Amino acid sequence: MRKNSSCLLLGLLCLMFVFIPGCAKNAGDRSLKTVTGSGVLVLGLDENFPPMGFRDENGEITGFDIDLASEVCKRMNVRLMPRPINWDEKEKELNEGRIDCIWNGLSVNPERGKDMNLSEAYMKNDLVFVVLNTSGIKLAEELKGKKVGVQRGSSAESVLEASEFGPEVGIVTSEDNPDLLNRLDGGMLDAVFLDSVFAYYFIAENEKEYYILPNVLATEDFAVGFRREDQALRDKVQEILSEMRADGTLSDISTKWFGSDVTTVK
Repeated sequence: MRKNSSCLLLGLLCLMFVFIPGCAKNAGDRSLKTVTGSGVLVLGLDENFPPMGFRDENGEITGFDIDLASEVCKRMNVRLMPRPINWDEKEKELNEGRIDCIWNGLSVNPERGKDMNLSEAYMKNDLVFVVLNTSGIKLAEELKGKKVGVQRGSSAESVLEASEFGPEVGIVTSEDNPDLLNRLDGGMLDAVFLDSVFAYYFIAENEKEYYILPNVLATEDFAVGFRREDQALRDKVQEILSEMRADGTLSDISTKWFGSDVTTVK
C-alpha cells in the first residue's frame, strides 16, 4: 500500500509540473479583470483621423471607431476613455501601459502582428494618392520628382517607401493627415499618400477640389491592437464585436458613418 501511495503521489506531482505552467500563464493574464475592475477601457487614437476618430466642432472625440468601442464598453459594463496619442509612438504608449488598446484605423501588417495581439480584421481600406484638381496630374507615374506627403509612423509611409514610386518622389512626413492636406492646399506638396477612408470623408465634409489618383498601392485590413500578453481582453472585445455583427448593431454604426455596411467582422 505504501508503495502504491508513493507512486500515486509521484504521479500527481508530475501532473502538477505538466499543467501548472499553462495554468500559471492563463492566471497571469489579468487584462480583462483589470479593465472590468477599474471600470474603464483606455483607447489610444490619433485624434486627427476622421471618420475613424477625431474631434468634432465642440471639441468632443467622435468617429466610427469611437462608436464601435463605446458600444463594446457598454456591453462590458465599463466606461470608454479615448486618449489621444502620438501615432508614431503608439507601440510605446501601449506597452508602457498608458492605454489598453489602439483602436483607430490601425492597419494590419506583419510587423504589427509581431508587436501586438491583434483582433480579427473589421474593415478594409485602400492607400491612395490625393492631388489638387488643378494640378493636371492623373496618374501616380506623373509624380516623379515631386513632393509627396505621408503621415509619419503610418503603414502608408512604409508602403510608399517600399513601392516603385518611393525612390522617384520626395517624401515629406508629418504627424497627421490634415496638416499634409493643408500643405497640399498651400502648394508646399504635390500630393498626399493616405488612407482612402480619410480621403473620401475629408473631401466630402470640406467640399475640397481634390482628385484621387486611380493607383491603389495597397489594400489593408483594420484591426484593434492589444498588448501581446492581453489575450483575455482581446478575446472579449472580439466576442462582443461578433455579437454586434449578429444583432445588426455593427451594420447600423457602419451605415451611420459610411452609408452602408463596410465592415468585415464574422
